[in-house]
Amino acid sequence: MTDPMAHLHDRGRENFAELVEGGEARLDALFATVPALGELAVGTVYGHLHERPALDARTREAATLAAIVAAGMVGPPLSVHLRTGLASGLAPAEVCEVVVQTAAFAGFPRAVSAADQLNRLFEGHGLPIPPPPSPREVVLAHLAAPQGEVADVLAEFPRTEVQATGPDRALVSCFADDPVPGAVLHCAVEGGDVTSVTVFRAR
Repeated sequence: MTDPMAHLHDRGRENFAELVEGGEARLDALFATVPALGELAVGTVYGHLHERPALDARTREAATLAAIVAAGMVGPPLSVHLRTGLASGLAPAEVCEVVVQTAAFAGFPRAVSAADQLNRLFEGHGLPIPPPPSPREVVLAHLAAPQGEVADVLAEFPRTEVQATGPDRALVSCFADDPVPGAVLHCAVEGGDVTSVTVFRAR
């Protein structure tokens, strides 16, 4: 009879290895003394939860980071999920915003402890401190003073919804009175600037 937990553990190791360089070796080192815990944790988090379709990977990792900060876990869980969060498409500024959001609900001491640890983790990953604005922030600022084709689109479809889809991009759905967007803007972001905008119009 096939052991379903063993299958989940194998899937979890594969998924983790896709997100983190040398992932399987890292897991082996982390759970060297208690391999049964590794089988359970990796199978549950990266085998089962990682593949549930209701949340995209970015949202799932943001929720995970919020829970980690709220629980005061500034050791390996924060380090591991910073890695997998970045690999899943979270921007460093979004990770920081999760800490800010969590402070209001879980308390400032835990958020400050996480911020202190993130200083070291960002430095270890070679990430800028503080990080540049998130893609959504950059795109919102860009839309506040639109030019050229973007200005024309917003004049026709003035209501917008901005959703970051990765650490370097965001989508802008543009509406008039119709609930269906009349245009969608794909915005590429680098640092604090929008570097290109591709306009898709409804036909």
